[in-house]
Amino acid sequence: MFESGESVAAALEAAGATLEAEQRQPNGVDLTAGAVLRQTGPGRIGRDGKRVGDRSEVETDDGTYRLDAGTYVVRYGEPVRIPEGHVGFVLPRSTLLRNSCTLDTAVWDAGYEGVGEGRLDVGHRIEIEPGARIAQLVLARADHEGTYDGDYQSEGI
Repeated sequence: MFESGESVAAALEAAGATLEAEQRQPNGVDLTAGAVLRQTGPGRIGRDGKRVGDRSEVETDDGTYRLDAGTYVVRYGEPVRIPEGHVGFVLPRSTLLRNSCTLDTAVWDAGYEGVGEGRLDVGHRIEIEPGARIAQLVLARADHEGTYDGDYQSEGI
């Protein structure tokens, strides 16, 4: 069962997020574009560990990201905390999809806390202002053993 938007908002506010009224949706909370990054070096995923490739932040032009088609990493603008007994999913807002773009974000396990990131795939040139609403976080109730305690715990906070 998915939680209400008010429940999701309460979880984000408990993590220190300041939400605008328009971010509160019936079934979740809109996440904003905090920063857009371009990966500049190779990463590695092995059995013995992992490494995220080097990145550089895309510069804004007059306060707007002007993105050509390609793949980027977006850092969301809000800290999140996934409550115990829940799992978090981030989905793209429909306007992003209607502009030939999409977002992919991994499952956020119970106990995850941080400023998350996702892969932004731009299919056609788009302009995105920092702080614009691009995704929606929803929380579902979930049984689990333990809580998240991985490498990305407390990222960005």
